[in-house]
Amino acid sequence: MGVTRRAFVQGSLMAGAAAVVGAVPEVKGRGAAGLGSRPYFNVHPFIEANPKAVFIRRTNVAHKFDNEQKLEEGLSLAREIFVPSHESGIPVSHKVVLKPNVCSVTSKDRPTEDMWGTGTDPQFYEGMVMGLKEVGLKDFTFVEANNYHNWNVRGFVDINERHGVKMNECERRVRNFEEGYQMNWTKVPEPVVYSHIPHYTPVNDKDSWMLNIAKWKAHGMCLTQSVKNEQGLVVKPYVRFCPGWRMVTGAPDFMQPNVHPKVVERVNKYFENHRRLGYARYDSPAPLSPMHQEIWAHKTCDNMQTLNTGLSMIEGIYGRDGNGFQIGNDYMANLVMFSKDKFRLDMIGLWLAGHEPGNVNLYRIAKERGLSDTFNPWEVPVYEWVNGDAQPRKLTDFKRTPLITYYLQTDGEPEYHLVDEPFDYDKVKV
Repeated sequence: MGVTRRAFVQGSLMAGAAAVVGAVPEVKGRGAAGLGSRPYFNVHPFIEANPKAVFIRRTNVAHKFDNEQKLEEGLSLAREIFVPSHESGIPVSHKVVLKPNVCSVTSKDRPTEDMWGTGTDPQFYEGMVMGLKEVGLKDFTFVEANNYHNWNVRGFVDINERHGVKMNECERRVRNFEEGYQMNWTKVPEPVVYSHIPHYTPVNDKDSWMLNIAKWKAHGMCLTQSVKNEQGLVVKPYVRFCPGWRMVTGAPDFMQPNVHPKVVERVNKYFENHRRLGYARYDSPAPLSPMHQEIWAHKTCDNMQTLNTGLSMIEGIYGRDGNGFQIGNDYMANLVMFSKDKFRLDMIGLWLAGHEPGNVNLYRIAKERGLSDTFNPWEVPVYEWVNGDAQPRKLTDFKRTPLITYYLQTDGEPEYHLVDEPFDYDKVKV
């Protein structure tokens, strides 16, 4: 009898995970915030009324293995922002899609503890799930396309099984795409690369609602945050946004009908225009080249047109620099950021990590393609979330935590660097 994916995940990494994570801590003051007696829930009305704002919650976690406090931070925040309702809202019978960043990695040269910041913190995630359960939600599905063999490095399989959260199967055969097996296809309204995109069910089911809990960490695309985190909802191998032309014109034959027939013309037209306008780093010799970044940004914008996210978060209790995987270190920052607007959320995350959003291709391209109305972080209203109350703040009221990345290294620049060239937002209009 074969071993299932779930059994393999649980069995292969349990010992290491148990040593680091330990038992689930008891959280003090777990009240019943509406315990399931109401037929609806809503995101806090102030958040809903300010969809272009970004909210920042300062957390109080002493170190990245303070499991009790991390769980408490997730649970208390969930209790403040998810509001049960008798009258109207999102039915508690809806399927909830949970999308943490679960790119957990191990290294033969470094202990697992050193790799902890490669994905969303598991205890914070568990606290959020517990808070959602308190408003009466019962049908949860964790969705992630990548690295299923490492899902339990930090205990995510244990958490999901403890709370009755279903987990998707990552792999698909060619015939599964023809039959639509456990996937939802969506037509991209204004495509550049993909004309149709498949997502794992229940993503895009009519009776579903999604919570995106991204990680604040560096990556080859500068930072992995909420927009890139939703790349992991896309069924493999369509999820491969980063390899440039190799996964566009060189994609498998069965994918080609869902690649736009004029993709080469469209991507090259955008790319040459950006070079002509003199945007930063379009002469970079980096292996993840300017063209790789251009293609990744357009696939990402295609994907963003097909998804409706209930709320997006960036867990930055501790951030990570480096390449998103084996290279990098964790830094305590004690911030959680959230918004209805993923692009605006990520712009604030970029700036707080020491980068200048105008220098990162994705955000200018999103504005060009009508998916965002700005790529200027100074145009984003920022509030500090304090005990359920939104208090206006300046972006400069928050300490920056530099997270160096290998995004489009220029000649003479260190491989890992900040993308912090000055950008004149008043002069450069997209």
